[in-house]
Amino acid sequence: MIRSETHTIPPEGEAHEIAPGVLWLQMPLPFKPDAVNVYAFRDAEGWTLVDTGLDSRRGRALWQRILQGPLAGAPVTRVIATHHHIDHMGLAGWFQAQGAELWTSRTAWLMARMGVLDLQERPTPQALAFWRRAGMPAEIIEERSGERPFNSADFCAPLPPGYRRLREGQQIAFGNRRWIVRMGNGHAPEHVTLWSLDDDLVIGGDQLLATISPNLGVYPTEPEADTVGDWLESCARLAEFATPQQLILPGHKLPYRGLPTRLRQLAENQRAALNRVVEALRPGPLSAAGCFPALYRRHIAKPEFGLALAEAVGHINHLRASGRVWHAGTSETGAALWGA
Repeated sequence: MIRSETHTIPPEGEAHEIAPGVLWLQMPLPFKPDAVNVYAFRDAEGWTLVDTGLDSRRGRALWQRILQGPLAGAPVTRVIATHHHIDHMGLAGWFQAQGAELWTSRTAWLMARMGVLDLQERPTPQALAFWRRAGMPAEIIEERSGERPFNSADFCAPLPPGYRRLREGQQIAFGNRRWIVRMGNGHAPEHVTLWSLDDDLVIGGDQLLATISPNLGVYPTEPEADTVGDWLESCARLAEFATPQQLILPGHKLPYRGLPTRLRQLAENQRAALNRVVEALRPGPLSAAGCFPALYRRHIAKPEFGLALAEAVGHINHLRASGRVWHAGTSETGAALWGA
């Protein structure tokens, strides 16, 4: 059974104490989900923040308000980034410039710093080829080919060349608690989760969400990645440490209890989606985009097409890696076709 906590969502710029010495805040996002959770842990040294929100004029102004309000009276000494995505890492560099340390996994730091430094004015040839092979409609490719693509630097502050690495199985201390680091994968490589050794808190980031499933997308930077396989392995491994009483502090939506049940649900949701894709392929081959009806069971609008395509490729890659689908050729438009 999964139970959301009865705490009300903190209003913008305010904080709620969700556990002794632990404040829960939300930072707004211009995309779904519309907010990211941030947690602040107080100890003798000051505040430790877990995740930060996007780097934007609004975000910086909101943090200034928070620093003078709920967090007044002590400095931010460290930022822990659960993973490299901009809604979690976006203002880490801004806090570093004010004297805070950044703690995260090596892969998260490398990918975040690469993203900040990698500026593209037009989609790369690799991106165009990836979209074409996955079955993106020609009109969308043509439209995107002339547009400036999303760049991480648009929403992520510059990251200085230095951080403190978090490793699997490592014990660390902050917020008057000892924690053990356990890595997840699938949504983001080397995604940090933190499990308290002194009470029932678990910092889950986007690896341990309650009411939504994280995107398991594959992108042109690693087109053969098996994100779904990585995700299923993580769910099974982390389940060994889960108990119903733990209070999970997720990256989005509400904190909750009932992690063993939720991990089973997350894995079952992916297996059910994989089975639907296989059944959709039995009558004949389809591209990754052609699997949308089976995978999502709803219409995918143009603004969300890119994310949906990335996740569809993730499912095809896992089915191919496990021998359940095979490459059935190439369409006239250059899309790879898959059969079951």
